[in-house]
Amino acid sequence: MEDIETHLPTMIQAARAAGALIKGQFRLGQDRSKCGKILEKGPDHPVTQADLEANEAIRNLLMASTPDYGWLSEETADSQDRLHKQRVWIVDPLDGTKEFIQGFPEFAVSIALVEEGRPVCACLYNPAKEELFTAIAGKGSRKNDRPIQTSRTTQLKHAVCLTSRSETSRGEWEPFKDEFTLKTTGSIAYKLALLASGAADFTFTLTPKNEWDVAAGILLVLEAHGQVTDKMGMRISFNQPSPNLSAILSSNGQLHPALLRRLASVPLNLDRRATQPSTIATT
Repeated sequence: MEDIETHLPTMIQAARAAGALIKGQFRLGQDRSKCGKILEKGPDHPVTQADLEANEAIRNLLMASTPDYGWLSEETADSQDRLHKQRVWIVDPLDGTKEFIQGFPEFAVSIALVEEGRPVCACLYNPAKEELFTAIAGKGSRKNDRPIQTSRTTQLKHAVCLTSRSETSRGEWEPFKDEFTLKTTGSIAYKLALLASGAADFTFTLTPKNEWDVAAGILLVLEAHGQVTDKMGMRISFNQPSPNLSAILSSNGQLHPALLRRLASVPLNLDRRATQPSTIATT
């Protein structure tokens, strides 16, 4: 563990390199959904040239210095080789692709180093807002190199919850509108970073996600004195044979018991990415 933090400068370099590529193609306030350069990997699951270029930049930088580490990324075909690695890079080169396309500055480059199932180093970068979040296991979380921590709100009725744009548009947050304040924000990775910085009190999704969506953000929250579990209150383990996660609940820690009780009887949402490959490729 003592050498974990030596990886952080390279992670930051990779995140900034990817961020520069993304920012060069981002148009604030402009919807580019009709530009003809967007592909659909599955239902409601777009991918852009920025996603692919950012992924290549990150992989080239990280794997050059750690060729014996595993690799799991949204934009790279999966391989069972990673399951035999003690350390694995888990990357989403552009979390919040829909926001990126629509011109909302709510997306992030997400890079996590996982050791034996747990994130130990994280770097999350929003190039549109020049916000760089980092965390090292046991050494706290930082935003633009300043220490951050979660809020201390103790009651759900006084809390601010960050919600998904797509989930809000589908009406999935309607049952909660009178219970706490809802603030719509893109990218689950970015929401977790904002939560870690105290900008909101909790966030959750009952819609399936993948490991790369949350690996870096979860460490940011944990190292900022927050709490993250699944819907049953169990710790989330990474580098699993299937990267699919059924639900994510993240809070400042103070609100977590009440949040678990509130959601205990709420059913999970459907996986709308049904045609997206999620199992390990056999090669």
